[in-house]
Amino acid sequence: MNICRSVLAAAAALGLLAAVPAPASPAAAAPRTNFVFVLTDDLSKNLVQYMPNVQALAAEGTTFANYTVTDSLCCPSRSSIFTGRFPHNTGIYTNGGDDGGFGVFHQRGEESDTFATDLTEAGYRTAFLGKYLNGYLPADGWVPPGWTEWDVAGAGYAGYNYNLLENGTVRHYGSTPADYLTRVISGKAQRFITDSAAAGKPFLIELATFTPHSPYTPDPQDLDRFPNLTAPRGPAFNTLPANAPAWLAAHDPLTADEKTKIDNAYRKRAQAVQSIDRMIGTLRQTLEAAGVAGHTVLVFSSDNGYHMGQYRLNPGKQTAFDTDVNVPLIVAGGGVRAGITVTAPAANIDLRPTFTDLAGTTTGTEVDGRSLKPLLTGPAPAGWRTTALIEHHGPDVDPSDPDLPEPGSGNPPTYNALRTATYTYVEYRNGAAEYYDRTADPHQLNNIVGTLSAARLAELHAAVDALHTCVGRTACWR
Repeated sequence: MNICRSVLAAAAALGLLAAVPAPASPAAAAPRTNFVFVLTDDLSKNLVQYMPNVQALAAEGTTFANYTVTDSLCCPSRSSIFTGRFPHNTGIYTNGGDDGGFGVFHQRGEESDTFATDLTEAGYRTAFLGKYLNGYLPADGWVPPGWTEWDVAGAGYAGYNYNLLENGTVRHYGSTPADYLTRVISGKAQRFITDSAAAGKPFLIELATFTPHSPYTPDPQDLDRFPNLTAPRGPAFNTLPANAPAWLAAHDPLTADEKTKIDNAYRKRAQAVQSIDRMIGTLRQTLEAAGVAGHTVLVFSSDNGYHMGQYRLNPGKQTAFDTDVNVPLIVAGGGVRAGITVTAPAANIDLRPTFTDLAGTTTGTEVDGRSLKPLLTGPAPAGWRTTALIEHHGPDVDPSDPDLPEPGSGNPPTYNALRTATYTYVEYRNGAAEYYDRTADPHQLNNIVGTLSAARLAELHAAVDALHTCVGRTACWR
């Protein structure tokens, strides 16, 4: 052995042996995508103009112009977001009773099959902060599967004097500025980001604010913002659509007092979203400081929109008008295209498969939505969906519902609706219908369903029926 080594050494010294490269080290694995999902409550598109950090997010990311929620009401919409399924498949159509709310969601076992369980199984740390589902009580101590961190309030609409279930322990928050709920969840999210980055773990955080839901409570530092601001007076303000359905046609013009109340509420809503906007700016700074901004996707949206004076309606939701169902969806970071507006239809059932797709995993079971990743990274592929489905049970008569419509705010009966990039079709259980050509009539002021041919009406009814009974991404895509 010594002779062999001597010969080899001499040969190497004379340059007779080629240099042998060192074993290649394994390529460093690309970091997994993190997610920060800010879901607001009742935030309508017309409030984004008062949110500079959200506007900056849009400039650096992708905005979905035709993003539609499955119902313009908290629980049905949030259930669709969690599960990726339509209300007719989650069983959640309202905020309570036997067809909605936390109780039904829990009893049906929907919590065991969400984007949180998907990502937890894929090795992610997950945090849920803020508002869960109507009817949830922190005192019950329930933490759904899939969440590493759980800091959730019950009735936190006022922003103060609420209980938060913090990983199994109930903590009461009072009425000081530091107790303001949006501030509290912002601080918790910052710590979660820092801790996850330090541990080298991928993460998802959902920050579900109660703002700007009524009573529209602003952060104390914003109480004097936007003096004399009034609600927008667009063409639909205090105007009935031609051929309005019966539930709407009976509304009288808004009184001077109602207009004043609408203006005051709109100003408070503009003030209230300032805390959300600051939170987004702070979270982005935290991501940069933690060194994870480059592979983190930030998503901003709302569970539903909100009308304020349009169609003679006092503040509320639950209709199929764009004021209520077409809400902001802005996605930025992590390789998402910058400064792009996508007009192809998207829906809240698409968020779950989008999270799992970007995370490099799959949904636990079949879902009704599709991943938006193709639209975040390039033009809409051929064959992309053309239609979104909206499902609603009404009228709402539950006195315990925080979304129980006030008199004059609109409380439509049960309906199913189709929304495309160009039209809205609504089919009520009582036989009434609406059709708005939003290309010619963007403010939805002329219901022309009576001008449609029998063949066209049959086609629309068949489309509603097919979507309202579909199960799974293949059937629901058609």
